[in-house]
Amino acid sequence: MAKIDLDSMSIEDLVNLRENVNAKLLEKVAARQLELEAEMERLSQFGKSAKKSPAPPQAVKAKKSEKKGDEAREPQITGTSLDEAA
Repeated sequence: MAKIDLDSMSIEDLVNLRENVNAKLLEKVAARQLELEAEMERLSQFGKSAKKSPAPPQAVKAKKSEKKGDEAREPQITGTSLDEAA
């Protein structure tokens, strides 16, 4: 695939390129979706109904007490001062 020098393109050319890329992406996504739906239909013949996978579980949020504990633990410098280290 040929490289495109985006820096040398005009704004109008860049906008046209973006529109072309978006159109091609939509076209490919639609084609892939049809392929996947056909595959799901084919797989559904094996007895289990093809269902959409459930939404991914949300990340477990840390409790407020754990957050406060983490924030309270700031690194302690002991033994040397900055002047002595330099």
